Amino acid sequence: MKAIKKAVIPVAGLGTRFLPATKAIPKEMLTIVDRPTIQYIVEEVVASGIEEIVFITSEGKSAIENHFDYDFRLDTVLKEKNKVSLGEELNNISNLIDIVSVRQKKPLGLGHAIWMARNVIGDEPFLVLLGDDLVMSGVPCCKQMIDLYHQVGESIVAIQRVPMDQTYQYGIVEGVETERERTFKVKRMVEKPAPGTSHSDMAIIGRYLLMPEVFDLLGKTTPGHGGEIQLTDALLALSNLRGMYAYEFDGQRYDAGDKLGYLKAIVDFALHHRDLGAPFREYLEMICQGCEIPGLEKE
Repeated sequence: MKAIKKAVIPVAGLGTRFLPATKAIPKEMLTIVDRPTIQYIVEEVVASGIEEIVFITSEGKSAIENHFDYDFRLDTVLKEKNKVSLGEELNNISNLIDIVSVRQKKPLGLGHAIWMARNVIGDEPFLVLLGDDLVMSGVPCCKQMIDLYHQVGESIVAIQRVPMDQTYQYGIVEGVETERERTFKVKRMVEKPAPGTSHSDMAIIGRYLLMPEVFDLLGKTTPGHGGEIQLTDALLALSNLRGMYAYEFDGQRYDAGDKLGYLKAIVDFALHHRDLGAPFREYLEMICQGCEIPGLEKE
């Protein structure tokens, strides 16, 4: 069984749900408390033992690469101002992990973005993480999936339960329970099913562990809605080829590409922040008790 050493993170999307904020700033660089969203994703990868990341980028995404690069000028300024701890933190970010960038020249969908990584990944199983899906958990979500992979030796998609009236917004897995806790053998996958066409509430979220055969399948996948190559179509073919599992991960997932999900993430991550957690909780309690916010008049 080959080890999981590489992760693909597609970051080529335009981030239209956050316009006008994302007109000049990649959505992945929007901050959650004190660090950009993409840094949380990368830190999860590093904590899961991955050795190399492949960013699938597009025009206007250089800020993401720059964030994880060494900045000599900034490092020099911080040393001159004796801001040693801050300088060390920034240097740690630049040394987190080896990063390769691959340009997706045309917006042909998530499936195509992953296919672009084929020459870097080669004949190895690998992880895929979506750049706007955050997971807060004790054990990193990717590490949970890798541990399961060592038991089953096949592809895995991370899932969460969603209300039935929201299943049309997700890729949905239909499967059967296995003897392993929170694990299902995939039987069918449907991308954004119309109401009544699936009885499953198991929604795929932005974490995948895939066998390299998926690249050949993506290369043969016919473009679907909007001319995009749908990842779900290739995943279903992969599950039929050699089997696939769905894993209901332990943790809280946030859709940071959605405005409400983004705000929820900010609140929860702030409450867990080492320095800000306690005073921020006090502030929220004051608001919830109906206290007047300083500087704002009650209507």
